[in-house]
Amino acid sequence: MSITRVVINADGASRGNPGPAAIGVTIKDDKGNLVTSISRRIGRATNNQAEYRAIIAGLEKAIELGAREVMIYSDSELIVKQINGRYRIKNTSLRILYENLVKLISPLEKFSIQHVPRKRSIEADVLANKALDRL
Repeated sequence: MSITRVVINADGASRGNPGPAAIGVTIKDDKGNLVTSISRRIGRATNNQAEYRAIIAGLEKAIELGAREVMIYSDSELIVKQINGRYRIKNTSLRILYENLVKLISPLEKFSIQHVPRKRSIEADVLANKALDRL
C-alpha cells in the first residue's frame, strides 16, 4: 500500500514525570480514512519525550507507507513550537529526539505540524492511555 498524503494525530503520555510512558498515533489518508494506528508502551520517559516519540513513530510509519506529504496534529504546544523553530530546545534528550525527527522529515516533499486542543487529538490520546493501562 502506498499513500502519498497523510494526516497524523500523535500523543504521548507519561504517568509520572518521568515514569511509565506510551504513545498513541493515528494515520489517516487525505480523505480522513484511518490507515493505521499505533498504541504501545515505550518504557520510562517524560511526557515531552513521549510526545516526541509519538511524532517520530507516526513519521516512520507514514514514510514506510510511502507518504511524501505529512500533516501532524499534536496537543503538545511546547513540542510543536520547538519543531516549528519558535522555541529553543535546551533539554539534551529532547534535542536528540528533535534531530532524529529532522532527519525523518528532510526527504518529505511537504511537512507541517500544528498544535490542537486535546479534544481534537482524542483518538491518539485514547491509544496512548490504552497502552499505559496494559502495564
